[in-house]
Order: sequence, then C-alpha cells, then structure tokens
Amino acid sequence: MKIGLVGLGAMGSTHYQHYLQMEKDGLEVELVALCDVDQKKLGAGEATKGNLDSQSSGGTLDFSRYGLYHDMEEMIQKEDLDAVDLCIPTFLHGPCSIKAMELGMHVFCEKPMAMDVDTCNQMIETAKRTGKILMIGHTLRYWPAYIEAKKYMDQKTFGEVISGYFYRGGETPIWSWENWLLTKERSGGCLLDQHIHDVDTVNWMFGFPSKVSTSGKNFFEGSGFDIVSTNYLYEDGKVINAQDDWALNGRGYGFKMLFRLNFEKGAMIFENDLLTIYPNEGEAFVPELSTVNPYYAELMLFISLLRNPALFDYIERLESHRDTIRLAQAELKSAELSGAVVEV
Repeated sequence: MKIGLVGLGAMGSTHYQHYLQMEKDGLEVELVALCDVDQKKLGAGEATKGNLDSQSSGGTLDFSRYGLYHDMEEMIQKEDLDAVDLCIPTFLHGPCSIKAMELGMHVFCEKPMAMDVDTCNQMIETAKRTGKILMIGHTLRYWPAYIEAKKYMDQKTFGEVISGYFYRGGETPIWSWENWLLTKERSGGCLLDQHIHDVDTVNWMFGFPSKVSTSGKNFFEGSGFDIVSTNYLYEDGKVINAQDDWALNGRGYGFKMLFRLNFEKGAMIFENDLLTIYPNEGEAFVPELSTVNPYYAELMLFISLLRNPALFDYIERLESHRDTIRLAQAELKSAELSGAVVEV
C-alpha cells in the first residue's frame, strides 16, 4: 500500500516514524510522498529539524526518496497512491478528506473528525458515495489501558460502572503552524483539540449521556476554551466527569493523562502510564497489557482495512466519531452558557 503523508507537524512526525517502522518490520506498506504547506519543512534539510529530528537514526532524516509537495491535490495527481494520511489542522479535516476521497484516495484523518456535525455528515456521505475508506485517528480507542477498561466494562467483571473521571492536561501548544492550535476558528480550542480525546472515550465507553454541563475558561486571547470540565449526566445516575487544561505552564509539568473508574465490585486507576486494578475482594494487581504503540496499532488497522474492507464497519465507526463531535458541540454550548445543563 502506497501512502502519501500530508502535514509534518507534531502528529505528522509521529505517523512518519511509524511508517518507517512498518517498512522496517516488513509490512507491505510504503510511504512514497510527503506534503506540507510550510516550505521550510521540505526544503534543504530544514524538513527534519525540530519536530522531525530522528531519535532512531541519531541525526537528520533523508527525504530524498520521497516525492515532496506543497499541495495535496498535486501530490495525488502525480503520485501512484492508494491512500493519504492527513495530519493537518482541524479546520482542514473535512475539506481535505472529502477532496481526497473524490480524487480516488482512501483516507486516514487525524482526530477530531471535523469542526462540526454538518461537515462530519458530508464526510460520511462522500465515503458512502465514492466507496472509499475513511478512518479517524482517535488513538485512545487503541490505547492498551483504555482497551482493558472497556473490556472490564463490557464483560461486567466488577458489575456496572458507578463513577468515572478522565483527565488530561499540559503545557500550552505554542508550536503549531501559524499558531493554529490557539486560534478558535481553526482548532476549536482545547475543548475540540485535546479534551476531544476524553469526549470520544466517554462516547465509546458509556454511550451518549442525556445531558451535559460544562465549565470552560478562555485564557489565551483568540483561542477557544483553554480549560474545561464536563459532567456527563446519564439516566442511570452514574457520575462521569472529564477535565482538560492546556494552560499548565509550570516548569517541567509536561503532559499528563489519567482515568479512574469505580465499579460496583472494584475499581481501576490509570496514572503515570500504569493501570492498577483494585477488586473489592482480593489483592490489587497490574494486568499485562499490549506493548504495541497505539499510534502504530491504529495505522496498522488502517492498512489492514484497505486490504480487507469487511474487517469492520468503518461507516458505523465514522458515525460514532460524528456523534463525538455532536457531544462536544453540546459541551461548547453549555460552556458558553456558564455551565448550564444542555440536552445532547
């Protein structure tokens, strides 16, 4: 499978490294072209400085074997590609996914699916009409600790969930191209860019709540909500909350994510990359989890889906990711109303 990678920012560099690893592992996938509107990233060795510095090679990466482009459509027209991988600003996810599918490409698009539900619906309609596969990169669905938690929930090993708390937070993302991450119209702020991970996790694990109540604070001028805390209200009364804050700029804070789940007969905590399970009866233990990198796992699944479209119902999964955006839009409305309860 021949892939064209669009976008060489922080996430694009991550995908780039995993495609190199796939090739090294002998998988039938080849990265053949790179595309970025920032000419410095593709020119005269500048491409690999900073966020594309190679830890594995210990030096600057060699882009000479790739077709290099500043325009996605030109790349698709000139290269013999099977699919494109879009690691681009959120406001471009919908237009570029739709354009690529209409040009005959299968598409892997980074999260979130789009800025709004209407655009998500257009993306789904295009996938159905063209017969092209579209997959969205909500990586927590491939994160070993989250997969394990979902398994315990589905199997009701400890009974029903009675409460859950999800958190992520870190330093302000000031490194993005033209500062798009801190531009509300391009990223949707922390709520739609970073908090969306946990919005999707709540949707994936628990299904849709009936209502939400979100507190939000805009801290950086021109950004969306930079700090958010959402209560998800379910008919069965379980207490679910997710918080995010990307204004944590104390020296050395870095980035943190965690979750806590409380069941009728036990609990589990994921913190500092360690999942610990606490049964009500018996000793606490650390389960054995997959060591496959979740970004690698999701890209491998995409490649497998290209070879076998019946592997799973990708339209159904797209509809699930669209519903995540619908849930996020309800949170946005609530935050704009100072935390008022909003029906989903």
